[in-house]
Amino acid sequence: MDLISGGFRAKGPYREASVNDGIETAAGIFSGERGSMLAELQTRRFTADEFYRMGEAGVFGPEERLELIEGEILEMSPIGDRHMVCVDQASELFILAFKGKAKVRGQGSFRLNKRNVPQPDLVLFRPNVDYPTTTRAKPENCFLVIEVSDSSLRYDTNIKVPIYAKTGIPEVWIEDLKNDLLLVYRNPSSEGYNTTLSLTPDDSVSLSAFPEISFSVRELLLTGLPIVD
Repeated sequence: MDLISGGFRAKGPYREASVNDGIETAAGIFSGERGSMLAELQTRRFTADEFYRMGEAGVFGPEERLELIEGEILEMSPIGDRHMVCVDQASELFILAFKGKAKVRGQGSFRLNKRNVPQPDLVLFRPNVDYPTTTRAKPENCFLVIEVSDSSLRYDTNIKVPIYAKTGIPEVWIEDLKNDLLLVYRNPSSEGYNTTLSLTPDDSVSLSAFPEISFSVRELLLTGLPIVD
């Protein structure tokens, strides 16, 4: 079992969870040999401060990959081989391209607000001039968030992207590895992103903040390249 919102969530055929303001209700449909059962559980949402304190106190295992999403602690999908090398590739390309312009941080917690601490695959942000090596990424200094999606595409696009928009992240790229597409989201609002693009490996892409620097989508997605030892 894994920890979620102050209780435990059974692993297996868990179907759906919903969060409402005030008292939240998590609805889980558990199917068995004799049909399905709808279970409603009262939940308690955590704050970002509580989430960090639990981590510091050793509540979570050292290998657990967890995010705080709308106050709920969610276990992230395991990272596959192509996912891992695509994160490495984007990190290397961005470190070279944005040297002296922006800082690159990979697969770390990113505090968006009181209830949301996702763990994106890459964040590009503006470092503090006086303390560039110890600057914390936050919505106010962020240029770009990248999520690499293999098994998590629906979760990334339907849950995380709207949260990024509401918290003012100016641009999000989703590397859709199953369909070999780069999904680009720009111009955030409280209702979502007003501009969306779907780019193929034959396209190139630039950040809105740095239009003079472009990348090959094929090079980002590593389309057609084998994973070797």
